[in-house]
Amino acid sequence: MKLTREEALELVEERISQKNLVKHCLAVEALMRRLADYFDQDQEKWGLVGLLHDIDYEETADDEDRHSLVGGEELAEMGFADDIVYAVKAHNGAHGLERKTLLDKALYASDPLTGLIVASALIHPDKSLDALDTEFVMNRYEENSFARGADREVIASCREMDLELEEFVGLALEAMQGISEELGL
Repeated sequence: MKLTREEALELVEERISQKNLVKHCLAVEALMRRLADYFDQDQEKWGLVGLLHDIDYEETADDEDRHSLVGGEELAEMGFADDIVYAVKAHNGAHGLERKTLLDKALYASDPLTGLIVASALIHPDKSLDALDTEFVMNRYEENSFARGADREVIASCREMDLELEEFVGLALEAMQGISEELGL
């Protein structure tokens, strides 16, 4: 099954009631599309993976050990390709699934980075993504007490894609600034 971006967004909005979680999915989608462009990969596919990666989040909120496995299985039942299903399952490090492909590695590292960038925007005096630069986000990255949910080790796994951390942050910031209106930042 191949969903259009609009159909995938409708599915996300049906399954996720928390507006900030929908915005998170949009941010990961934007970053995944930017990375697909950077690595000369399929932007539609990578974007869908980013958009749908937390499709089961609310359903599995009380059982983190099931998060992403349920979503992956649901996507498989909908007919999504195996590599998409696997990337969604592997993005939750709790399962210990090997991140084999560039797609797997990109989703894994992108998920927490978008949260760090949103948190950075929220503490900036302008409360705006457009006001941020890579240096500002990198300084927040170095503050271990800041945005604790944004796992620094996972973000730093961008090196498995041969991307230096600062470059990865720059790509993410660029991607998210491109949809700042949708993100409300």
